[in-house]
Amino acid sequence: MGKSKDHQDKATVKSVSPQLGNRQEEQAEFDRDLALELAQERDRAEKAKRGRLLWLAVGIVLIAANLRGALTTVGPVVGRIKDDLGLSGAGAGMLTTLGLIAFAVIAPVAPKLSRRFGAENVLLAGMALITAGVIVRAAPNSALLFVGTALIGLGIGVGNVLVPALIKRDFASRAGSMTGIYSVALTLVAGIASGVSIPIADTPGFGWRGALGVWGIASALAMIAWLPQVSRGRRERADRRQQSPAIRLWRSPLAWQVTFYMGFQSIIFYVNVTWLPELLQDRGMSAGTAGWMLSLMQIIGLPANFLAPVLAARRPSQRGIMAVVIAMLLVGYAGLFFDTAAGPLTALWVILIGIGAGASFSLCLVLFALRTRTAAEATELSGMAQSVGYLVAAVGPAFIGFVHDRTGGWQAPLGVMLGVVALTLVFGLGSSRAAYVSSSSAPVSADPTNADTK
Repeated sequence: MGKSKDHQDKATVKSVSPQLGNRQEEQAEFDRDLALELAQERDRAEKAKRGRLLWLAVGIVLIAANLRGALTTVGPVVGRIKDDLGLSGAGAGMLTTLGLIAFAVIAPVAPKLSRRFGAENVLLAGMALITAGVIVRAAPNSALLFVGTALIGLGIGVGNVLVPALIKRDFASRAGSMTGIYSVALTLVAGIASGVSIPIADTPGFGWRGALGVWGIASALAMIAWLPQVSRGRRERADRRQQSPAIRLWRSPLAWQVTFYMGFQSIIFYVNVTWLPELLQDRGMSAGTAGWMLSLMQIIGLPANFLAPVLAARRPSQRGIMAVVIAMLLVGYAGLFFDTAAGPLTALWVILIGIGAGASFSLCLVLFALRTRTAAEATELSGMAQSVGYLVAAVGPAFIGFVHDRTGGWQAPLGVMLGVVALTLVFGLGSSRAAYVSSSSAPVSADPTNADTK
């Protein structure tokens, strides 16, 4: 009977064992299928993320292409505008100064609009303002010239504040390289705008109004390309509104140093695009060549525009880079000051100014990311720096025009610009130290958002 029971147990085990084996194989196959599906889902999500970031980068580049061109196209034709409308030097300088005032007005408002409506939506509205401003400015009415310039300034001011914050938010580990790409796109189109302004104005049926008006096409194209980002901005708006807006930077010494650096380096750029062609023409250069010299000044700095923020993002302090960049500006302006004729060395002085101005601008942009801990803080610093900074910069073009009117020459204005470069160095070195604006005494550590290593 014991043998019969043992035989029965063995038979039971033999019958159960294949069932257990089959279940284990089925479970293993299920686990493999599940793991494969999860891996495929992660791969699809990663590809979708890369595609979204690529399209966002394209949109940022197209926006950047509209953040200077509508203003830099004015410099080469400013003499024709003065003659046609009977403007003084200070009045012509106001064509740039008014845009800078608009930058300053919209800069502190842009972060609030971003929290309420989403950065993507506000940037679309900014492109719409630029498009409308270009159209209004080209109308045959001298008052509308200034109204359109103000609208353009408001639209550009929105982009100036919000694009660096988007880079901090969506490209944190590549803040340096993305800032470099953004800066290169901005400067390249600004340089092209300066170079083609005179040829377009000389085309029958265009004139200086047509040369200013063609840039509405570029801003309209940027609006169309940015539309896919608007739906994303709408979806994320609720999350943005929950971000704390109570970021106080106005008591931070470091934030003020960044702000004044922003202001003085902006004076350099906008004085150049307003008055460099006129200066060179007064020294014997043709209008077309002077326009292309302004174009050269901006385009020659493109490698420095890209490399400066990339190198800056790889180190806690940017003082060494800052000193080299500002030294180029000092040498360039000193060359123009002492070399009073448009001779063979003029191109060298323009090239040095172009490299220094381009690199100092892109360094300023990347400082918004490197001196802050979060995207919200970067938005606030960008708003503060550009609000006060552009108010400082707004004085530059009109004041240089005033000094030129009073003295009848360019030596005194160039002396003023050498002083501006010296102040840029002071505040640039201060804003380049390794610290955060939220606690200026806190050293910058090895933070992945401040490195360009991924």
